[in-house]
Amino acid sequence: MPRAQNKVASHRRRKKIMAMAKGYWGARSKVLTVAKHHIDKGLQHAYRDRKLKKREFRSLWIIRINAAARMHGTTYSRLIHMLDDKGIVINRKVLASIAVENPQAFSDVVKFATN
Repeated sequence: MPRAQNKVASHRRRKKIMAMAKGYWGARSKVLTVAKHHIDKGLQHAYRDRKLKKREFRSLWIIRINAAARMHGTTYSRLIHMLDDKGIVINRKVLASIAVENPQAFSDVVKFATN
């Protein structure tokens, strides 16, 4: 009985890897074994950085809120504490966008929280 190699599936698998490596430099886009290693490493970075992206954005929002809060004579931690005491539920993403796009509204939020 002849040996079955399943050439169609093997070719598709290799073609998929080479398609993912398109745009890579040198042997990374031409040689299967090299491309496979770089694709795997790239996917690892992508998985890790999807988590890091969330952390970095939250950090950016906090920096923006703190800068805007200091312009109104308070700090980020005091502002968040005062908002929490007043029962105002507003997330950091929205608060940061208000601080950047509409300083007057942010000023009103700070005044409401401090009173």
